[in-house]
This record gives sequence, structure tokens and C-alpha cells, in this order.
Amino acid sequence: MTYGGPELVKRPANHVPLTPVSFLARAARFWADRTAVIDNDRTFTYGEFAARCRRLAHALAERGIGRGDTVAILAANSPALLEAHYAVPMLGAVLNPINIRLDKGAIAFCLQHGEAKLFLADRAFRDTIVPALEGMEDAPHVIDVADPEQPELGAIGTEEYEDVLTEMDDQFNPPGPEDEWDPICLLYTSGTTGNPKGAVYSHRGAYLSTLSNALTFKLDHDSVYLWTLPMFHCSGWTYTWGVTAAGGTHVCLRKIEPKRIFELIAAHRVTHMCGAPIILNLLAHAPETNRIALPQPVKVATGGAAPPSTIIREMEALGFEVLHLYGTTETYGPSTYCAPNETWQDMTEQDRHGHMARQGISYPMIEDMIVADLVTAAPVPRDGATIGEIMVRGNSVMKGYLKNPQTTDDALRDGWYRSGDLAVWHQDGYFEVKDRAKDIIITGGENVSSLEVEEVLYRHPAVMEAAVVGRPDEKWGETVCAFIDLKPGANDVGPDAIIAYCRENLAGFKCPRHVMFGPLPKTSTGKIQKFRLREIAQQT
Repeated sequence: MTYGGPELVKRPANHVPLTPVSFLARAARFWADRTAVIDNDRTFTYGEFAARCRRLAHALAERGIGRGDTVAILAANSPALLEAHYAVPMLGAVLNPINIRLDKGAIAFCLQHGEAKLFLADRAFRDTIVPALEGMEDAPHVIDVADPEQPELGAIGTEEYEDVLTEMDDQFNPPGPEDEWDPICLLYTSGTTGNPKGAVYSHRGAYLSTLSNALTFKLDHDSVYLWTLPMFHCSGWTYTWGVTAAGGTHVCLRKIEPKRIFELIAAHRVTHMCGAPIILNLLAHAPETNRIALPQPVKVATGGAAPPSTIIREMEALGFEVLHLYGTTETYGPSTYCAPNETWQDMTEQDRHGHMARQGISYPMIEDMIVADLVTAAPVPRDGATIGEIMVRGNSVMKGYLKNPQTTDDALRDGWYRSGDLAVWHQDGYFEVKDRAKDIIITGGENVSSLEVEEVLYRHPAVMEAAVVGRPDEKWGETVCAFIDLKPGANDVGPDAIIAYCRENLAGFKCPRHVMFGPLPKTSTGKIQKFRLREIAQQT
């Protein structure tokens, strides 16, 4: 039988371009009176939230923004940043959320490289935004976003966000994307050297990644999601759209403060939150005076770096249910999750938490994912020992890097996205990341996983944070150098005690030969900046 003919074609009744913007229209249609957004003393229903997004889209259109134009935003986790994730793509334009911790030069680069025509600028970050704009020859039009927590801050530009919205039409009917392959967001990676790369997302990829995240994290219309994850980071791992798809409630949080997080969880009965392991570490080590008993278990998804098993144990003791995710900017955030396995309940607590710290299995809407040989791209044996590179294929992989064809071709060659992350593949199908390719330490010809050493260091009762890098050595090529931030009151612990502890738990060649103490440098998403630690190690 041949399934053809004029009656079996794409038409408006059976083919609509996939876009996460549609999730807001559905939520406003069925749950118009349900609370969509909480921002301190302000709350918006889904009806009000959708109207605000249409007003913003109208304001952008009135200022010349159309299909394919870039609108940048640098803002804290606030209604403005959330609304921009709908209003900009409503016009077929591209949203560029910028990292709030970038310096003026990096901000200017993002605005210029992405050719932003309009910039939504949160005045809370005026100290870097204003110099960035002053140094640009052709600066974009600026709409100032006031910070209600700091009303005394001076404005950026001549128009204020809320004032602009009041002047616009909440019945505005934006055109939307023409095709689901159209770009929806431009996300710059937090590169450690040189200028960041701009990963381009599509409407289709964002739609499918959103549903993958909502399904994996078990979001529904009773979910209350606290924004402990930066919305600028991979568009908040697509939860900017995912919470809305489920009809849940967004709770904005402008600044990470453990006391405030516990207060918001208690006040709004938060059910879900996300963040890098540093966020979990802050909560686990918050003073008793800053803690409030959880009103119910809170699901917390963590990724961006492998969480030490000790942090998982400490979070469980506080009443959090930890789900470990793994992904990259290039895969719209998470692409694997460590699915709980009932057989783990028979393990010792340490072994169970160790299994929970693995990167797990691929997301439902990832087409294929393997750990493969770096040269041949052939899958490695599932023996939990052979190291290969994580490679991903599917709709949840970026379109490519903006204006960077060579790097795009290299990252997406031979039908796979090459993550650069080294991992082993276990017999049960679970992935376990061992290191970034650049972070593997080679000492005397032996490969040392920095993550393995860090896992042991985190078990030391005095260690709050730890990171391990290679230190140049004439004899061994490299030796292991540990950087440690001790828990309060543990200042009497010295290098010898740390090294002795490692020798009890690791093979000798894996143990640190050098130990340094102090706060660890981090990116805005909580990742420890190992390139800076390597620079320090080389100089000492």
C-alpha cells in the first residue's frame, strides 16, 4: 500500500510548528486564575502572566524587533527574565540571556557578536552594564529593568520595563515562528579561555527538551518551583518553559541566600528546585539559625558538576530528594538523569549514594547517547572501566555555534555531538563521568580522574569543598594538587592530614602531593574554575 495522494499532506489541521511558547497559551486558557509567578510581594495568575508577555512582545515590536532579530537580557531571576522567554520568541525573534557575572568586556562581546538590537538591562547590575554599553560603537536600544529590592539604584536608559508594559496592548497577536527549526535562544558558554561560544537553540529542540525535563523531574499542576538555578543558564535548563507546561508555579529568587531559600520553601510549600552542587553544599552547611524544617520533601535536581556522595547524604538528611542530572549548554542543559533503581536499597548507604552520583541514563527524548572511543567513535565496553567520550544525537542538540562554522563542524562531526566529557559505561547502562578531557591528570603515565580524588576528599569530615588539578612535575609529568575549602572551625587541619587520609582511601599515585587551602573560584553557575586553579598550581 502507498500512503500518498493529495489528502495525506501537511496542513494547518495536522501540522503545527513545535514551540514552547504554546505552553503559555494553554496554561492561560485552562488555568487563567491559577498562580503562575511569585516575586516577593507580587503574584501573577496565568491570565496576567500571559497578558504581560503579550504586552512585552508588543513593546518590542513597536521598537522595531522582528523575525530573526536578537533581544538580549541581563537580569536576576525575575518576572522580566521569565517573560522575555515567551515574548521574544512570540515575535520569531531570538532571546540572548546573558550571564549576570560577566565583566564589561564579555558583556559587550555578547551584545556585539549576537548583534542585539534591544537590551533589557537589570539596574542591579549597572556597574558592569553601563561600562559595557559605553564602550560599544553601536549600542542596542536599552529598556531598564528596575529592582524592587533596591529602588535607590539609578536607571539605565530612558525607559523602564514596568512603565513600558502599561502602555502596551495585552491583546496583541504576535506572529510566532515560521518553522520549528527557527532559532529561539542564543546561549553563550562560560568559556574558560578566549571569547565564549554562542550555542543556538531551535523552537523544536526547546519544546522537546522542555517536555523531557518536565517528565523526568515529575512536574505537574501542583508543582511549586523555586528558581535557585539561574534562568540565564541554558534558559534555566528549559524550566522557564517546563514549569508553565505543567501548569505549576514559578517562585522567583534574585539572590542565592540559604536563609531566604529555606524561608521561601516554607512560605510557598516549594516542591521542586534545581542548582549546581554548590547550591546543595550551601544548604547542607547552612547554620542551624538559617534553617527551617521543610513542610514536605523537596525534589532537587543537581548538575553542572558531579555532586559528591557526601552532599547527597547531607541533603537527604535535611529532607531533600536529590536527582542527579548531566548535560551541557549544547544539549539545552540536562540530557541524562540518574534514575533511581530499587536494587540500590539493599546497598550500604555509601554505595547507594555513590550510585546516585553517577550521571545515569539518557533523557526520554534524546535519540541516542553512547560512551565511545575518542578516535574511532565506536562504543566502549560496558565494563565500568574503559574510558571514552560521551556522544549525543537527537533533537535536543543545538543547531550549532553562531558565526563559528569550524567549531560547529568539529563539535557535531560524524553524526554526533562530542561533549568532551570522559566517562565509563556500566553494565546496567548507566554513564559515569570521570573527567573533562582537559582535566584528566597523567602522572607517571597513569591516568588519574580528578573526580575520583575529589570524591574521597569530600568524605573527610573537615572538607567543605574540594577540587583537584594537575601540577607540572619534571619527574612524573604531572602530580596531583588539591585545593580545599575547610568547614568553619576546622582550621587546624593541615596538608599532612589530608594527604594521609587520601593514602588510606586511594592508590598512592592518585594521592595529592600538594594541598592548598582557601575559597575556590567559581563560575556564576557554581562550577569550580579549574583553569584558574591550574594557573595557581603552575606558579607554586
